[in-house]
Amino acid sequence: MRAQAGSLSVTQLAALGAVSRHASLTPGELAEHEKVQPPSMTRVIAALEERGLLTRSPHPTDRRQVILNVTEEGERLLKEERRRKEAWLAQRLAELTPEEQEILRQAAPILERLSKV
Repeated sequence: MRAQAGSLSVTQLAALGAVSRHASLTPGELAEHEKVQPPSMTRVIAALEERGLLTRSPHPTDRRQVILNVTEEGERLLKEERRRKEAWLAQRLAELTPEEQEILRQAAPILERLSKV
């Protein structure tokens, strides 16, 4: 699926998705959420902002901070990326045998639990 990420890096796409899901994150909160150092996230944010996918607005209570928000274009891009990934996954799942599909169904709760660690 990562090969299908399109024109954004995996890190950029993950950051954009996190801001979309959590709405109104500060750059520090986003860096913490994505488990990267703030200077690295600053570069990611700048690239997303330059492409018109993310905006910064003043923090309502802390003038030293900004709030990040996904633009309409960013939401459109995220929706398209999700559609592409879902189509890719559906195609791969259809190639599995019924037995393999059943094994995946049985493993799904375990994989979900692992993803929340």
